[in-house]
Amino acid sequence: DLDECAASPCKDHQYCLNTDGSFSCKACDASCVGCTGEGSDKCKACASGYMKEDEKCTDIDECNLPEKVCVKENQDCVNTSGSYKCVCSEGFEDKDGTCVQT
Repeated sequence: DLDECAASPCKDHQYCLNTDGSFSCKACDASCVGCTGEGSDKCKACASGYMKEDEKCTDIDECNLPEKVCVKENQDCVNTSGSYKCVCSEGFEDKDGTCVQT
């Protein structure tokens, strides 16, 4: 078997999996920018919203940062994978970018 992966035939956001007589390109984990294999522990670098922790790229909880990310009145922060979103608190709804009481 010729290791086609030695020639790095895959795209930047993929890793190469050598198979008998061939190869396949597999997508890197969402937390990675470039990778050497499957999973968040094989990242070359961490994607935006992730940080290296115990050799893995883990999600940054923006909602628990010392500096508030959702600063509008009556707004709550919801952490998402690699990011966050600001939503109106319970009992409030978004009206033209402002959280007003429902």
